[in-house]
Amino acid sequence: MMVALIVDVGLAILILFVAGWIVAVRSTFAAVIGFVVYGLLLSLVWVRLWAIDIALTEAAIGSGVTGALLLRTLSRLPVEHSERSANGSFRFIAGLFCAFISLAIAMVIVALPEPAPTLAPEASAGLPAVGVGNPVTAVLLSYRAFDTFLEKVVLVLALVGCWSLAADRDWGGTPVLWRYSDPDGVLKFLAQTLPPIGVLVAIYMLWTGADHPGGAFQASAMLAAMWMLTIVAGLMRMPRTNDDLLRLTLVSGASAFLLLGFAGFGIVGSFLAYPPDYAKALIVAVEIPMTIAVAATLVMLVAGPPQRRDMS
Repeated sequence: MMVALIVDVGLAILILFVAGWIVAVRSTFAAVIGFVVYGLLLSLVWVRLWAIDIALTEAAIGSGVTGALLLRTLSRLPVEHSERSANGSFRFIAGLFCAFISLAIAMVIVALPEPAPTLAPEASAGLPAVGVGNPVTAVLLSYRAFDTFLEKVVLVLALVGCWSLAADRDWGGTPVLWRYSDPDGVLKFLAQTLPPIGVLVAIYMLWTGADHPGGAFQASAMLAAMWMLTIVAGLMRMPRTNDDLLRLTLVSGASAFLLLGFAGFGIVGSFLAYPPDYAKALIVAVEIPMTIAVAATLVMLVAGPPQRRDMS
């Protein structure tokens, strides 16, 4: 018990220190790296809270993909803007505001009655009808299915907004991702050996997410990482944004979810409702196109808007 308490207190102090350092540091690059570290530390906190699904999502999306997006954005900034302004008052106000928000959240948590109000017993009572052993997956694709559907739509809209930043002459062209030119380098070796393992891990995370920690988002991040690795190593090329197969892939997740939702009217009589005998099969089936679509969307978001018509 004492060791666990020391670990928890140490994590809390370390997270507060990293958060303050991100606000105070002048180098934008150092702040981005600090943000990635901050996300990984939060993942450890979620593990300590036994929220493994959230920990995996935080590590993959909150730290990994978002960190890559921030690094990509930083690489596009002019040199004169790569370092932060020396204006300390802005950083002080930002830090004060973050401290105020943290204090407000802490006060809300402390003010909760004992025991805190919860719908967990009612939600758990209905989960056996879904046939999914992982309560997180069951809730996201059953009780909160419409929210999950909207998340897929928002991702596509975010990518459309990203592509809209391209100049008119580049519309429909190819985004430019980092490329490593050493033909005999370690990165190329890793890009040739890791993707098969990564794809296998992604398939496992998708499949086991029905009954254990894992799921579509975690599998999507793994697939996206493997695809970006092969592109950066020069083994694959970025697709053009007007590629029909790419666009079909990007909307396949939301489209499959929408079709399943309308099918619920005819089968069960309600939108996004599942027949009890086929609920688990339908949930796993709709997660497959969701995983592929989210992975493709994440890669294209990291790559940014198209910059030129071809890569030659």
